[in-house]
Amino acid sequence: MLDYLNVSDLLKPEERQIQAAVRKFVDAEILPHIARWWEEETFPQHLVKAFGELGLLGSTLPEDYGGANLSSAAYGLIMYELERADSGLRSFASVQGALVMFPIYAYGSEEQKAYYLPKLASGELVGCFGLTEADGGSDPGAMNTRARRDGDYYLLQGSKMWITSGNLADIAIIWAKDDAGVVRGFIVPTDAPGFKANQIKHKVSLRASNTSELVLDEVRVAASQLLPQAVGLKAPLSCLTQARYGIAWGVLGALEAVYAEARDFAATRITFSKPIAARQLVQHKLVEMVSEHSKGLLLAWRLSQLKDAGLLKYHQVSLAKRNNVRVALQGARLARELLGGSGITLEYHTIRHMLNLETVDTYEGTFDIHTLIVGRELTGLEALA
Repeated sequence: MLDYLNVSDLLKPEERQIQAAVRKFVDAEILPHIARWWEEETFPQHLVKAFGELGLLGSTLPEDYGGANLSSAAYGLIMYELERADSGLRSFASVQGALVMFPIYAYGSEEQKAYYLPKLASGELVGCFGLTEADGGSDPGAMNTRARRDGDYYLLQGSKMWITSGNLADIAIIWAKDDAGVVRGFIVPTDAPGFKANQIKHKVSLRASNTSELVLDEVRVAASQLLPQAVGLKAPLSCLTQARYGIAWGVLGALEAVYAEARDFAATRITFSKPIAARQLVQHKLVEMVSEHSKGLLLAWRLSQLKDAGLLKYHQVSLAKRNNVRVALQGARLARELLGGSGITLEYHTIRHMLNLETVDTYEGTFDIHTLIVGRELTGLEALA
């Protein structure tokens, strides 16, 4: 791991071992193929079971439910290594663990947890998280999806947009307003009549990730599929906090990847009889990447300690998501500059990471939204338009 300030010294031995194992897997099974998968707009479904066998899905959950009971730092390092390969693969694992398994664990019944979590942890089942709507975006409280009570069932009507794993999923965690206008969560089998997933094609970002529109046309769901403890918008937002934490770690893996590629290229690219790495402007760009990576890694590690102590606040996660994603994106842009014409081809990884990070900078709360979240916490005031 790129570790200029020896943050690894702060990690436990088992956390370093987990990272090393995931890095070895990524190097052998993902990096040789990821450019082709990205170019072909293909998600490598054969890796799902492998992720499960390695304990990468819902890894912080108790072993009784199929998790590995790992520390938050270990989970973050898993996200780091997956995103060092590709943001789309980290997105899959992040959604499965933080946005599907976490709400079932935190808000589900004991029966729901016992049935679904082990299957999700092993990769036997794939899930997706249906919160965002086409007209909602950063305002999930304005959702139009409705859940109408009908005896022992609910009828779900509405649509969700930009849903990771939508066409792969066996179940969907769907958020909808009930008859009283309260946001509730439902575990919805994707083979239910009236449920349809339309894959979103022609993306120029996260091409190795499956992204879908979900359409729910009077989908009948048993009341037993309601997450009983999920009442109000705070429930899905708490899931986003879990996912944003993983993103804050993951993007640093992408930043390491583009830095290493740019550094190696600069050392061997000769112009005017010297490697370009000997030039001041090139060294400045490399130093900027390492500087921001180092600060981001310390920030992510500190969040892991707060999280395990039960002290982590959502606005602290917003600070990290806002900072780390943006510096990773800026680092990828600098690396692309250093690669010159070579930087626009998939022979190198940088352009793929750069385009992926454009999406990561937007989803799970934009840079501006997280700025407002932190600003409100600092001032106690809602910002004026």
